[in-house]
Amino acid sequence: MTSQDKKAIAAKARRLNLSVSELMRRGALAYEPEEEALAMLVDLAAASADRAGVAIDNALEYIKASNERIAAMESQAASSRSKRR
Repeated sequence: MTSQDKKAIAAKARRLNLSVSELMRRGALAYEPEEEALAMLVDLAAASADRAGVAIDNALEYIKASNERIAAMESQAASSRSKRR
């Protein structure tokens, strides 16, 4: 702990009319590790990545089908042009 930290904690304890040890005890009892929140964020990120993967796969399928339709139309147009000649 730095001397600035110690001064800030002592000042806060005075403002709250508590001893430093009582302030620290209350702070320690109130502290909750953020593991559950982090686990939830990991789960949300994984679900989001799964949805993004599905969306990308769907887009790629659509693009492939579109390219096949375009190729068929271009082939048909080329065939029609060659028949006219």
